[in-house]
Amino acid sequence: MFDKEIYVRRRQELKRLVKNGVIILFGNNNSPCNYPNNGYYPFRQDSSFLYYFGQNRDGLVGVIDVDNDTETLIGDDIDIEDIVWYGSVDSVSDMAAEVGVAHSAPAKTLAAICNEAMSKHRRIHFLPPYRHDIKLQVYDLLGIHPNQQKESASMELIKAIVKMRSTKQPEEIVELEKAARIGYKMHTTAMRLTKPGVTEKYIGGQVDGIANSYGAMVSFPTIFSQHGEIMHGNPSMAELQAGRLALCDAGAENINNYCSDNTRTYPVNGKFTQRQLEIYSIVEACHDYVLQVAKPGVKYADVHFAVCRLMFDRLKELGLAKGDTAEAVKAGAHAIFLPHGLGHMMGMDVHDMENLDQINVGFDEETRPNLEQFGTNSLRMGRRLEEGFVVTDEPGIYFIPALIDDWKASGHCAEFLNFDLLETYKDFGGIRIEDDVLITKDGCRFIGEERIPYHPKDIEAFMENN
Repeated sequence: MFDKEIYVRRRQELKRLVKNGVIILFGNNNSPCNYPNNGYYPFRQDSSFLYYFGQNRDGLVGVIDVDNDTETLIGDDIDIEDIVWYGSVDSVSDMAAEVGVAHSAPAKTLAAICNEAMSKHRRIHFLPPYRHDIKLQVYDLLGIHPNQQKESASMELIKAIVKMRSTKQPEEIVELEKAARIGYKMHTTAMRLTKPGVTEKYIGGQVDGIANSYGAMVSFPTIFSQHGEIMHGNPSMAELQAGRLALCDAGAENINNYCSDNTRTYPVNGKFTQRQLEIYSIVEACHDYVLQVAKPGVKYADVHFAVCRLMFDRLKELGLAKGDTAEAVKAGAHAIFLPHGLGHMMGMDVHDMENLDQINVGFDEETRPNLEQFGTNSLRMGRRLEEGFVVTDEPGIYFIPALIDDWKASGHCAEFLNFDLLETYKDFGGIRIEDDVLITKDGCRFIGEERIPYHPKDIEAFMENN
């Protein structure tokens, strides 16, 4: 948790941006695994509630009355039975005072607040709910059916929160650096353990354990797989095989709920083959190119397509691609190798604020995504960069057998692709290199003082000596 004054300033700025009405920010509730007495899934507070109210307890709601300049933390104090099983926690009034909120009230008060606002035809601002229990609560309070809540959510509130949370303040960058240090431990642990005969599941479990022991949890389910061509390849019981590549995409959420997100790809036996090096060097060049071109004022969509053109040029040198590069990228031919975007916003959520709809977070009026073209429709970030933004830099090259077969059968982009040679890469897998990038005044830099090895010689030396 930050100093009280930070939360006070954030709420004041939110009131200034929203201008009028009543803002309701719902915290999350506990989610039982099957039956409450058998335990809960790890609790994760709503990020926007955390951003403005800071408290990491279930069952809380923050109310900001913009017109009357009042703030209230809503929630019930726990009873003696809860204390017996789970221990004492601060009272709701104490939690309110801790973050500079003058008023607290029990949960039943929320209905009265909403009823009064509606009776006076005041605007009630809420965010689109993503949990079913909160959707039901909104229905009970405001009478808006869950199917209509996304459309009824306050665009003024969404835009205000996106504006504020997009630009990371110095205290947030400190937290992101802390998350990066945990991420370093996670990834170097995976590299040390990677050897023929070890299962994917074992390494994935060890990586998760690092996150759990140094922070709050993983920032997303760990991806560790020899099938790097599967974007979200969860660890399986398959044993690692010499000659294959292992892809590890993992991140930590630190104790204050800020995230890291990195990907490394390396040979199971610690030594790249020549063919692996040829593809890896292209991804490496694309990854490093971002550091040269990403800066305030540049559209991240332009950075994405510049990387795609560089990638396609290099793949032409290997004979896998052909034709005019600009026309090929315009036609989407590159997406057979790179079917996702270059990166996404990152902060308290690993895909930051995605619950507010990616088109509101990663794009603006001049950078609407092309939803009709495969690959391009997966861009998550295209808007102009600003100082303080944190984005991921994650180019990749993947050889997806089913996608190769599909495009070859239909002749899609045949003028730009060498399908005969692509056939010989169906057993290759995929390579992705990912780091978190902070946009600075004049350019950008990686987050994380300790660099997880990613240059081929560094990877091979690390795996040999550890």
